[in-house]
Amino acid sequence: MDTSSTGFMLVATSLVMLMTPGLAFFYGGLVGRKNVLTIMIQSFVSLGWTTVLWFTVGFSLCFCGGEGGIIGNLDIAFLAGTTLNDLYTGNNSIPLYVFVVYQMMFAIITPALITAAFANRVRFPAYMLFLTLWLFFVYFPLVHMVWGGGLLADFGVLDFAGGIVVHASAGMAALASVFYVGKRKVAERGPHRIPLVALGTGLLWFGWYGFNAGSELQVDNITALAFLITDVAASFAAMTWLTLAWISERKPKFVGLLTGAVAGLATITPAAGFVTTGNAAIIGIASGIICYYAVAMKNKLNWDDALDVWGVHGVGGIIGAMMLGIFATNAVNPMVTTNGLFAGGGISFFMTETIAVIVVGIYCFVFTYVMLKVINMITPVKVTAQEEETGLDDSLHGEIAYEEL
Repeated sequence: MDTSSTGFMLVATSLVMLMTPGLAFFYGGLVGRKNVLTIMIQSFVSLGWTTVLWFTVGFSLCFCGGEGGIIGNLDIAFLAGTTLNDLYTGNNSIPLYVFVVYQMMFAIITPALITAAFANRVRFPAYMLFLTLWLFFVYFPLVHMVWGGGLLADFGVLDFAGGIVVHASAGMAALASVFYVGKRKVAERGPHRIPLVALGTGLLWFGWYGFNAGSELQVDNITALAFLITDVAASFAAMTWLTLAWISERKPKFVGLLTGAVAGLATITPAAGFVTTGNAAIIGIASGIICYYAVAMKNKLNWDDALDVWGVHGVGGIIGAMMLGIFATNAVNPMVTTNGLFAGGGISFFMTETIAVIVVGIYCFVFTYVMLKVINMITPVKVTAQEEETGLDDSLHGEIAYEEL
């Protein structure tokens, strides 16, 4: 066991865990004051319930057996047969249990990302079924196929920290959710607490260093590169978004700056350990531009993606994976066996990444839409007009975030 790498990975795991409360604050500040607790509990409940599923069967399904396939097996369900002294076989540098808990944090935050798309419109029992089924039929298979030696890994697909597995999948699932649940009946006047959005963004940005740099799973030069690249891409994306919003809206908007930063973080995620710092800046600028106009298009089409999960995470994850196919180079990381399009590797790796993210996106969209229909046969998915009018904090949970003035 490498004690330095183990210590770093424990810190990285803690940082990724912090991202889920950060997400709750980010989303909580963006919704209206009558729905703050509802959207925050959807993030926090994933901390508990996803942990239960991951410990019982999730880790085994993702990382045990099933070589070249879609899903693993249950041989180490409940972590059976594992011991305190087992090392993670990917590098033999960190304890297996550290790898288990690190990956668990990714599983916790991924479905929580989707919740902003259907803010103020979904009943809690339906969300619990959504969370469970989506993990089993989308997230666990994707983790296995990309990071667990499964089908997509055999095809040569790379995803350093989750552009395909986390962001593209969550973003496309969010879009399907928007189409299924429809528009809100009660319009909101915009973010009710922008300082909460800023706090959430700060926690997400801080935690993303663990998300990206930690994905190297040890301490080496790639860890340092991913750490630096994370900040570079986020900063370039934030300033690009701020500039575009300033030009079009005539004022520099704080929420625009914050949203741009998150878009840059999502976009650089698949490429963080595979590209140069200069290319990270390009990816950040591209993220700021493309995600900004994706959100603008969403607004023009009247898609009620309440907090822009599709435009920020979905589009960000998709273009990040595609830009990995353009800029990846084995001069940075020997894991890149075929260089990207602009790194002298031809079109093959670019097409591999592009086809993979498109297929994953289509599957996530179709499955999520059908899954919501099935859930609705078991328990109503959508809240009533009266519940929405009252506010979901009070009508669904019997709690309120703020006393009436």
